[in-house]
Amino acid sequence: MIIEFKTKEGEKMCETKIKKKFDAIDGETLIDMNLPRTKFVIQGILPQGLAIIAGAPKIGKSWLMLDWCVKIAKGENIWNFKTTKGTTLYLCLEDNDNRIQDRLLTITDEVTSDVYFVTDCCSLSDGLEEQIRNFVNEHSDTVLIVIDTLQKVRQNTKDTSYASDYKEIETIKKIADELQIAILLVHHMRKQDDKDPLNKLSGTNGIAGCADTIFTLDRSKRSQNSATLICTGRDIEYREFELNFNKEDCVWNLIADSSENPDMLLPDEMNLLIKMMKAEKYFNGSNAEFLERYNAYSGNNLSARILKRMMNKWCYELEENGVYFESFRDKNVRGLKIRYMPVGDDGDVKYDENTAL
Repeated sequence: MIIEFKTKEGEKMCETKIKKKFDAIDGETLIDMNLPRTKFVIQGILPQGLAIIAGAPKIGKSWLMLDWCVKIAKGENIWNFKTTKGTTLYLCLEDNDNRIQDRLLTITDEVTSDVYFVTDCCSLSDGLEEQIRNFVNEHSDTVLIVIDTLQKVRQNTKDTSYASDYKEIETIKKIADELQIAILLVHHMRKQDDKDPLNKLSGTNGIAGCADTIFTLDRSKRSQNSATLICTGRDIEYREFELNFNKEDCVWNLIADSSENPDMLLPDEMNLLIKMMKAEKYFNGSNAEFLERYNAYSGNNLSARILKRMMNKWCYELEENGVYFESFRDKNVRGLKIRYMPVGDDGDVKYDENTAL
């Protein structure tokens, strides 16, 4: 497109403007393309890109990150998951060399030369990007960089808006994507409790919104010295790990995985419902009668409205655990038919005509 205009002197000038267009690709072409698969540093858990792990102070995030860095550099499994062997860099920005040495001697008898440590670095505003690129240029097999903590490298600004947080985190994400590595930021959680792990991260949702993968390490309600690691992201399935902290070697050990134990994802109220139905097998009656039985069995004091709302929310998970229900109304009385039908080893439901809905 040619645009004509005149200068102050009246001279006629022309300027060529190129029409901007999308670099679009059609679905038929896209579906036949041989695209590279997502690469994982820890199979099924930590893909390349930007990840964040958040947890309460002193819960043990740094011990977990140190263990990951050492094992990935050795090419060892983390729990029962394979790793991609390569150089790892741990920016321990709240520690010193003595403390790092003590921790290494605690968790392992052998440390490879492929794991590196840094106790001081530039911030995002004055050279961290260049430092990361220079390190990866010198160590081309780098697969993971941990920055502990995010706050130590953030820009000194009073702007705490969503846009500001997103833009700052996006800077790190672009480096990870460009270098095709995983960068894992250690961050803090809010003091306020929230069932949504994404809402637990300190700061605005711009931090979580930009990251590819989010981990939250929170104290477990099930036992002492335990924590729940919640994993969610664009390239991984939502899952929860129950971990136990071994005080002797300061390593987090895997106790349970929600992918193998679906009931881990259920709230305690629904797990108690499953246990109750395993014992009672079948119920057909009013909501009030069922609530009375449930509260007596569980020791809870739920209202009918709350119990029914939870059952509706978790109905598919209940079915995966063999509990099926349907609601009905009979002469203005709200009722419930609920049965337990165990799932066999082959994945098929063992149907019982006596407990059919």
